[in-house]
Amino acid sequence: MFCVQCEHTIRTPQSNGCSYAAGMCGKTAEVSDLQDALVKQLQAVSLYAVAARKLDVIDAEIDCYVPEALFATLTNVNFDPARIVAFTQHAQALRDALKARYLEACRSQGVAPEALPAIADLQLPAQGEAILQRAGEFALNRHRAEIGEDVLGLRLLCLYGLKGAAAYIEHARVLGQTEAGVAAKFHEFMAFLATEPTDIGALFQCSMDIGQINYRIMAMLDKGETDTFGHPEPTRVNTQPVTGKALLVSGHDLRDLELILQQTAGRGINVYTHGEMLPAHAYPAFKKYPHLVGNYGTAWQNQQREFMAFPGAIVMTSNCIINPAVGQYTHRIFTRSIVGWPGATHIEGNDFSAAIEAALAEEGFKQDAAPVYTTTGFARNALMAAAPAVIEQVKAGNIKHFFLIGGCDGDKRERSYYTELAQSVPQDSLILTLACGKFRFNTLEFGDINGIPRLLDVGQCNDAYSAIQLALALADAFGCGVNELPLSLVLSWFEQKAIVILLTLLSLGVKDIRVGPTAPGFLTPNLLGILNEKFGLKLITTVEDDLAQMLAA
Repeated sequence: MFCVQCEHTIRTPQSNGCSYAAGMCGKTAEVSDLQDALVKQLQAVSLYAVAARKLDVIDAEIDCYVPEALFATLTNVNFDPARIVAFTQHAQALRDALKARYLEACRSQGVAPEALPAIADLQLPAQGEAILQRAGEFALNRHRAEIGEDVLGLRLLCLYGLKGAAAYIEHARVLGQTEAGVAAKFHEFMAFLATEPTDIGALFQCSMDIGQINYRIMAMLDKGETDTFGHPEPTRVNTQPVTGKALLVSGHDLRDLELILQQTAGRGINVYTHGEMLPAHAYPAFKKYPHLVGNYGTAWQNQQREFMAFPGAIVMTSNCIINPAVGQYTHRIFTRSIVGWPGATHIEGNDFSAAIEAALAEEGFKQDAAPVYTTTGFARNALMAAAPAVIEQVKAGNIKHFFLIGGCDGDKRERSYYTELAQSVPQDSLILTLACGKFRFNTLEFGDINGIPRLLDVGQCNDAYSAIQLALALADAFGCGVNELPLSLVLSWFEQKAIVILLTLLSLGVKDIRVGPTAPGFLTPNLLGILNEKFGLKLITTVEDDLAQMLAA
């Protein structure tokens, strides 16, 4: 096992990376090695997809499947070895069928087949145990001594960025948003990494290109969500329990939430969102369901304690699951889509009756708790509507600075920095936040500036697109570049979605971003130095020092 893709990475004086019987996330060496094999098989599919496209052979199923299966290898998504093997076998079958179509197209068009890398014809056995015997072939660090830490780090930056982009492609696909050009570029990136490149310049450019394509993907996802559910509206959400049977929906998939609300209507079950699903309350389509009563719990890393105390059923619609056995709730947690945990019931299709029956069987909440509210829904449309008022207050000197404080949350003590920073910014500043990092401070009172709330919850992690749109609108209004705005970005990272959003911002030329609480383990001091030189990327230090520098810029 070798895994260095998230903040949980084990770090030692000798090297960084989880290389033991299990990773800090709970992923076993078996699952990690199977996921590495799956990545290689998906790269093999992409090698043929790129070659076949040149002859106008395009397979829409493959275009969707490669990102979907790659999503299963993100941190805290799928811990089930049997399902990882199944993904691998299906990828191999798709590759074989595409190869046959490609060779037939070559024959019919009188074109010689390309000489593809050997990995394009990777054949893996059907049994996980047999795949594991070949694990050394797929370890991401197997050539570390030959290629050096910087090349390895850039390869992983690209791979992990692609994993984040894959998640957003899948979220968009569920909402009917696909784009042939995006699929083509995705295959090209996968095929490039399959060649195990060593050119630092080419790898760095690949990382920027991945960031650029992810900007398009986030636009697709924004369109899918707003076309389907309407534009979010600023909405107060209760974060405390309500008397009655209970079903909790976690993850990111709004379509699944809609299906659950439809199927629980009239069943006497109160539905709660959790984590990144909190922004769902702001979409007009969900306001018609009175049994969507609030948000329960906070960020993903607290779920074992919070889910153990939740007296109902839980559905994990996408990433962020952690070991349910710790809280002894495996019997009432249900996985969905690419999520998997051994022993947890996996829901196929669109019938959530198993989770609904489990919710009815549990006792539910016995009494109401005193309401505590947070406000969400300041996504693209709401921000654009508020932009003229914001601009007016800036011109009047009432708003002097903007802070974007958000990203992934985690369990490191150093993350108290983000709460302290939000509480320390001047009263003449606005704070934008998004993703689960907001749970560090989203129930605190920040007041307003002449009617404009000082804390603006933009939404899920993919709603970084909305924050970018506001920055562009402000820059246009003031006739300057984004980097000339009184805008400071302070991001918290944990896993691969955060990595690809960072690449997106860098590819758009956004500079002087601060990230923390620690640097990704795959970024060497040399690579961090390059990112600092090119983009002014910095690690967080202390609230006092960082705030002074940001306000002086």
